[in-house]
Amino acid sequence: MKIAAAILGIALFGLTVSSVLRSLVVPGGTITRMSKVTDQLVGAVFNLATVRVTSYERRNSVLAAQPAAVLFVILGAWALSFMAGAALLLYPVASGLPAAIEEAGSSLVTLGIVHSPGAYATAVDVVTAFTGMIVVALQIAYLPTLYSAYNQRETEVTLLKAEAGQPAWGPEILRRAAMGNYVADLADVYHSWERWAAEVAETHTSYPILLRYRSPGTSNSWIISLLAVLDAASMHLALAPEQAPMQARLCVQAGFQALRDIAQSLRIPFDPDPLPTEPISVSRSEFDQAVARIRDAGFPIERDGAEAYRHFQGWRINYEQVLYRLCYRVDAVPAPWSGARRWKNATVRFATTPNRTPDNPQG
Repeated sequence: MKIAAAILGIALFGLTVSSVLRSLVVPGGTITRMSKVTDQLVGAVFNLATVRVTSYERRNSVLAAQPAAVLFVILGAWALSFMAGAALLLYPVASGLPAAIEEAGSSLVTLGIVHSPGAYATAVDVVTAFTGMIVVALQIAYLPTLYSAYNQRETEVTLLKAEAGQPAWGPEILRRAAMGNYVADLADVYHSWERWAAEVAETHTSYPILLRYRSPGTSNSWIISLLAVLDAASMHLALAPEQAPMQARLCVQAGFQALRDIAQSLRIPFDPDPLPTEPISVSRSEFDQAVARIRDAGFPIERDGAEAYRHFQGWRINYEQVLYRLCYRVDAVPAPWSGARRWKNATVRFATTPNRTPDNPQG
């Protein structure tokens, strides 16, 4: 029995080391079973806490604490797993299981207080103490890395508020660009979000907990902002292909590739090569209404409604499925053209900016 306990301790210790290294050190994003189970358990608790909350504003404030809870639980789970593994390793030479647990805990926390005699116990205590120091050092470096990636992500999201409304919506980007006479400058917006998508793909596959970090403000969301930019670029390409900058095409391609990388790391299924003729959730009438809004603002349009919608459909099918599943998973703000949510009664009113001038103060 004691030999079996030692073997189990080696396995548990090794699995925990693997989980820590794959989560904190190895880049590229592999979600360990421990991290996945922890996220699901904490997510279930928060779902129960918000099951009767009908206001998205209130639910958003509750869900904002979810990533901190996930981090706290996973760090505690690692510590308990190390202690349990060390206790099982010490059990063959300790005076009993409680003594083995006490020695393992003291070694992990206080850098090694040896109670059991012999070279074997000393070796286990030293390894446990060394592991504890390494894990603490990795965690100290882990948190600043998370917040640095979060701040970089949210900078572009905040800047987009003035261009895309609240919550962000793709047609509103084109409408405000036409109103402000800076349609030509949209190339810079697309280029910035092309790089943003590449950076988010790298950080959010390496540190999936970033998906749970919500954007500041009730009507803001990094995933909704990305959807808005992708829809704006897709509509630009569909409505005015001769005038649309090359950056619009590159932005869409970088965007849906980033979404697919994140979905793959989360093991979310998706079609890697959808046909451009497959249906999308945005109906023809919804598309026509959006086109009418941006046409009234003065946006240049080259294609008629049917042909433009067909091309918009061909662009959007590349990212719609994956993005909707991510929006559902993180309970993003219910923005236009962003799919269903877990709580179907949640709505957030889209806020647009009237074009007020001294000659037309009412907009």
